[in-house]
Amino acid sequence: MGSDFKTIPIIDISPLVAKIDDPKLAASNDVMEVVRQLDEACKEAGFFYVKGHGVPDSMIKEVREITRSFFALPTEEKLKIKMTPKTGYRGYQNVGENITKGKPDMHEAIDCYRPILPGQYGDLAKALEGNNLWPETPSNFKALMEDYLSLVKDLSRKIMRGIALALGAPVDAFEGDCAGDVFWVLRIIGYPVSTDIPESERTDIGCGAHTDYGLLTLVNQDDEIQALEVQNRSGEWVYAVPLPGTFVCNIGDMLKVWSNGIYEPTLHRVTNKTPFYRVSVAYFYESNFDACIEPVECCMQRTGGIAKYDNIVYGEHLVKKVQTNFVEGRY
Repeated sequence: MGSDFKTIPIIDISPLVAKIDDPKLAASNDVMEVVRQLDEACKEAGFFYVKGHGVPDSMIKEVREITRSFFALPTEEKLKIKMTPKTGYRGYQNVGENITKGKPDMHEAIDCYRPILPGQYGDLAKALEGNNLWPETPSNFKALMEDYLSLVKDLSRKIMRGIALALGAPVDAFEGDCAGDVFWVLRIIGYPVSTDIPESERTDIGCGAHTDYGLLTLVNQDDEIQALEVQNRSGEWVYAVPLPGTFVCNIGDMLKVWSNGIYEPTLHRVTNKTPFYRVSVAYFYESNFDACIEPVECCMQRTGGIAKYDNIVYGEHLVKKVQTNFVEGRY
């Protein structure tokens, strides 16, 4: 945890987006100013907003609108794509079925993962094998989300290229064996108004305090509902206040290991204390599923020359988390 930040930095990444595949990327002053801001944000807060990202605002809003439409359906309709271990932990989970540090979270969600063929990663991915369960209603849900996934995956690659430069690594350091065949996770989440949850089942946390598992997370949150909180070094919770047209970005566990602790993920949580139903769509850009993530030489040289973390196989880390974060509820 980097500092006693009181606000989350805002970074206009348009120069990086415009020149991302230019062989002279690192020689551009405006790009390197973006890189400097990314470096500072990752060190100080582990969170930042991005604007100038190139994803149409109309699509960002449409993704939230269709999410809200799905969660407004009757429970029996949502349960047509019910998540269970047999579905590869893909599909719909009801309020209280997601667990963070042993406590039920007051949200409902659709969990999606990059499709995995049987045997694709051997036993490593067996628990998550399969295809995603997309709802039939609204009818354009799957098509819209798959278009959106393509855009945010590309955006994440661009941001990670900037982060590679910020760490003093080659621009393509997070491609190839590390993340050239990226795995991804998509959580489509709804946070009910607390008074709509039976008192006997209610807690005060929409999603408990945690860090994310992979490299980078992009959060598309409601424009006017303040609920996402980030913890600074003093233990204070700072709101990630909604800023229309931006994504809230944060770094994850794999980047901590890869950078040998130069960048550390920050605890965050969600508490919906408003009288409004909140939606959020979180895209997690991960390493290759079977990648063994370890501190790299350029980062170890900056941190005393010794690896601070053991190697982690990303897929093992993810499966362990998934299997302890879900409990089947009353339906």
